[in-house]
Amino acid sequence: MSDKAILFNSARCIACRGCQVSCKQWNETDEVIPVTQNGVQAVNRGTYENPPDLSPTTWLKIQFFEKSEGDSFEWLFSRRSCMHCTDAACVAVCPSGALFHNDYGFVGYDKDKCIGCGYCSQHCPFDVPRLDTNVITGVGKMDKCTLCTTPSLDRLSAGELPACVKTCPTDALVFGDREELLSRGQGLVDDLRVGHSKAYPNATLYGENELGGLHVLYVLQHSPEAYGLPKDPQFPIAATINKDILGPIARIVWPVVAAGLALNVAVAWFRQRRHEEVH
Repeated sequence: MSDKAILFNSARCIACRGCQVSCKQWNETDEVIPVTQNGVQAVNRGTYENPPDLSPTTWLKIQFFEKSEGDSFEWLFSRRSCMHCTDAACVAVCPSGALFHNDYGFVGYDKDKCIGCGYCSQHCPFDVPRLDTNVITGVGKMDKCTLCTTPSLDRLSAGELPACVKTCPTDALVFGDREELLSRGQGLVDDLRVGHSKAYPNATLYGENELGGLHVLYVLQHSPEAYGLPKDPQFPIAATINKDILGPIARIVWPVVAAGLALNVAVAWFRQRRHEEVH
């Protein structure tokens, strides 16, 4: 199977945020009473942009940026979600195998395997994975976009488009083979640089080579920094250390720790039974 991808065209995005709504609806991440997002009230904060950030229940959001040059002003819109990197730091540092690359090339996620260590959120160059810590047990679970490939909610295997792509009214989001979208994206960038009514000499295709190649590609009218994207995202050194040194140790230690905990529980249960028999 060839790698798939999403192509986001910033020049066509109108910030309707239909993609945000469809993502929540399909993945059933709406809160019963959406009062807060990451502890911040979801109220008017002087901008149309809402919620304020990604969260365990918000996997996709459209960001707003203002750009002024002289007397000219324009809004820039950018899609923020998991980038599904080929060289994914989150996959490299995950000690439980909860994060992995699936057949589409996307970063898949098995929530049942997540142990709440938080390494993925600490090492992601794009600050995407969010940890939701249970206030009672203290055990957290991470959540992020899976591009609609979660087994119980898999649209792609049924021949459907990702929910965000399906709902986009302006074709700012397109889904397909990654190689074909790279060619299409470069053509759109070339058109922007020449321009018909206005040229964008700094237009660029983002994601072709970054971190081994992203599976969310961006056609940008301006430089990546104008959209809040790192110009040259790097695989974190800490993630390399975790992957090559701490990771193998963790894979040995975790089973030992789990066995030790199980043994402690068994011993405590046995002692309790002995105590009950004696008394």
